[in-house]
Amino acid sequence: MRKADEAGISADLEAVALSSAHDARQDPASLGGVRPYTTGERASVAFSAVLGYGLDFYNILIVSFLMSAIRHALGISLVQAGVITTVTLAGSVVGGVLFGWLGDRIGRKTALMLTLGVFGGAAILSAFSWSFGSLLVLRAIAGIGLGGEWGVGMVLFNEVWSARRRGLGSGVVMVASGAGISAASAVAVWALGAFSAQWGWRIALLSGGTPVLLMVYVRFFMPESRLWEAYDGLRRRGELPVEKARASVSFIEIFKDESRRYTVAGLILVSGFMLSFYAVIVFMPELMKNLGAPLGAVRSATLLWGLTHSIGTLLGGWFSDHVGRRPGVLLPASVELLAVVGFYFFGADRFTGAITAWPLFWLYPLWGIGVGGTVAMFGCWLSELYPVELRSTAASIIYMAGRGVGSLGPYLVPLLASYLGGRVLDGIVIGGLVILLTIIAGLILPETAGRSFAVIETKARRI
Repeated sequence: MRKADEAGISADLEAVALSSAHDARQDPASLGGVRPYTTGERASVAFSAVLGYGLDFYNILIVSFLMSAIRHALGISLVQAGVITTVTLAGSVVGGVLFGWLGDRIGRKTALMLTLGVFGGAAILSAFSWSFGSLLVLRAIAGIGLGGEWGVGMVLFNEVWSARRRGLGSGVVMVASGAGISAASAVAVWALGAFSAQWGWRIALLSGGTPVLLMVYVRFFMPESRLWEAYDGLRRRGELPVEKARASVSFIEIFKDESRRYTVAGLILVSGFMLSFYAVIVFMPELMKNLGAPLGAVRSATLLWGLTHSIGTLLGGWFSDHVGRRPGVLLPASVELLAVVGFYFFGADRFTGAITAWPLFWLYPLWGIGVGGTVAMFGCWLSELYPVELRSTAASIIYMAGRGVGSLGPYLVPLLASYLGGRVLDGIVIGGLVILLTIIAGLILPETAGRSFAVIETKARRI
């Protein structure tokens, strides 16, 4: 046996290369000696990960920008419109389980092509919806498809990318969400203005089929994970160590033994962040308007938020590569917490005409810096916690389940506000404070920055 972890890894996480029926002389790949990737191969994986994550947010949010036109065309009520978004997010949880498992079973590349095909195809078909029921079913299928894209794509990216720069690389991928949101807004405005009321929203939804083109790119230009290929080769030849060969399906294995601690803590980490995020981001523009801010001031604050969020994401990734994943989450999450406390004390101050003197104009972007830095860590940290045969399943399930929990935020904030006397600010603050769960989970998870991946690994706590 030989250690596969490097300096800087927590004492309770040990990657150990196991030798059994297959030793290093028979196949060096079994001890992590896989053939390195070329610069072009790394670039193609990075391109697909960035574009895929951007298209994920594009497909989720373009329906929101088009909903008024869709409601008018199909006779959909406001409640039904909310159900469509909820079902899409619920479908993403199902997709996380399904495609995460497929990524570990049939390969990252193949699973990624499938998930892109499902959510791209469903997005195209949804443009031809004729009723609330048809749109609901097709958006649910699209949700299932996009639910698997993040985990499979992010895991492949982290297995290909340099171990010393995974944090920054993951941050670059996560920044694509802002581009996806901006593109969805721009396309929706263009389509609704350029075409008739009956065709504008349909043309815009057709653009959501872009993932089909990305699927073709992945098929011909992107490599498969060589770590997974080496592991799958051992599995097919019956040469896995006994404890690996006897393992059950991956979505059960991530809740067994030491992996259980990582999975539960990871779910708390992501769920706390997502619930806090949606509790603030959905209602902050409305709060600003209620405080007398004109549309221009709200737009300026939102644009500044987007800028600081992107900067925070990139800085957070870079920071974690140098000081570790744990401080890479704890510091920006603490910034989020500080901003939420600021909301409590200054969030009721009305807009007086001077935007730079308005507390929310600065507190909202401060919160954005923390949000960006925190989310930058999810892709690399979740990938580094698990061995190759569980990595895709774990990352997909944890992230998408967390997103599912976060979808409760828009429902809980009004309930809390009503219970506490009707102030939306109170619901926002309480929802924002849930980031404390992320901070607690960040203290539980082990440090993994710089971890080298091997084909055969096990995690063992040192007592």
